[in-house]
Amino acid sequence: MERNELVAAVRGKGVGHSAAENRFCFSSVTTDSRFVVPGSLFVPLVGTVQNGHAYIPEALEKGASCVFVNESEYSGDERAYSLLAKKYPLAFFVIVSDTLYALQDAAAAYVAKFPRLKKIGITGSSGKTTTKELVAAVLKQKYRVVSSDGNFNSETGLPLSVFKIRDTDEIGVFEMGMNRPNEIGEIAGVLKPEYALITNIGSAHVGILGSKKNIAAEKRKIFDYIPESGAAFVPASDAFAPFLIEKCKGQIVYFGNDVAPKSGVSLLSDDGLAGTVFSIGDERVRFTLPGMYNYENALAAVAVGKYFGISDAEIKTALSAFGGVSGRSESGHIALKNGKRVTLVKDCYNANAESTASVLSFCASAKDVERRIYVLGDMLELGEASRGVHETAGKQACKANAYKIVFIGTEMKYAYDAALASGFTGALYIPGASVEAMSCAADFILANASDGDLLLLKGSRGMALERIVPLIEAKEGRDA
Repeated sequence: MERNELVAAVRGKGVGHSAAENRFCFSSVTTDSRFVVPGSLFVPLVGTVQNGHAYIPEALEKGASCVFVNESEYSGDERAYSLLAKKYPLAFFVIVSDTLYALQDAAAAYVAKFPRLKKIGITGSSGKTTTKELVAAVLKQKYRVVSSDGNFNSETGLPLSVFKIRDTDEIGVFEMGMNRPNEIGEIAGVLKPEYALITNIGSAHVGILGSKKNIAAEKRKIFDYIPESGAAFVPASDAFAPFLIEKCKGQIVYFGNDVAPKSGVSLLSDDGLAGTVFSIGDERVRFTLPGMYNYENALAAVAVGKYFGISDAEIKTALSAFGGVSGRSESGHIALKNGKRVTLVKDCYNANAESTASVLSFCASAKDVERRIYVLGDMLELGEASRGVHETAGKQACKANAYKIVFIGTEMKYAYDAALASGFTGALYIPGASVEAMSCAADFILANASDGDLLLLKGSRGMALERIVPLIEAKEGRDA
């Protein structure tokens, strides 16, 4: 972007020496001073704990060529910024009213420079990242695709992701998440997707938005920019499907197991931990991600692929080779420090009522395992619904062929009490999410696990249950 384009996009004021103005350019964008490299645009954000403006000197020392500065920060210590400008004459400062919104505005202006790019947005209560990666893998069989990294889907993550777009890209696939009201609306305004997909409407963030209908109302804002020539991909069996498409102008494309046969897809077998086998036309696909919920994610990718002209054979190639996303429904055999070998199902990135019920159902029906040990961590951001959701999860875990259950966290006390009330005697409750709590859970696992058992780790990201793995795993490693 040109200097004047950037300043105009963020409605800011440029400050710097003539050398900075004449040689202006930036090659990357970051909000974290640790990741600044020569030529970076550094955007300091103001949070509840830290103020990113404190790291501007560090960013400049590392070679940042452009820095956003809040007007309130600049006016509060103009002399300090004047000294920085003199010390780093090649750095260009842009004074803005709010650095977060300036980042979003700059990203929107950058996206607008690529009018030929077909833009796809993906959101939902669960399965977003896996579906985004599946869609990108399928589309890469025919197109040059750019996509967001990992789960960069927030008010800052999405804007940072779009700066990856280049002239050679034909399709962009970007994930959108939310942690507050209207976050989807804001970041949809950055990307302005012509095509969008909603994986499902669940209880994630119900504590923030108050009800599932409010969640659906927020999620469907991803459809706001779809033109008549675009398309909305909607889960056919979701109770909110009719509500999601009420205001959509584009073509409606339904996906899911209920409508799969209409697109030539047929489930052949659910092989538990080994994944699923299904056909697409004459092609037979072995999809290694376990669970019917992952099969639904695959069906979403099939729907998008077919819409964009990807052949059945190409879809098979993409899905057969897909290895999953770190932290989400990972499974494999590991050796424990007690000398036993178990099947580990690690699903530590997202947890809500629906995803927890799905993984428990999957584990309960898993074949070729001896006993089942479940480690369940808090499901966060549920607000007033938290107690009921956790109590239900406790009851579901007891009915999922459980041998032992570890309930860990604060809210999981409700699940533990519900398990005891159900008559289950193999439960342990560990309060909190400290290192000591993880060590206690690890000791319990090692004391109870035997050869052939299945071990599930399931909890919200904030619980970081993956910390248990190095505490229980033998040094010899694992099998995929």
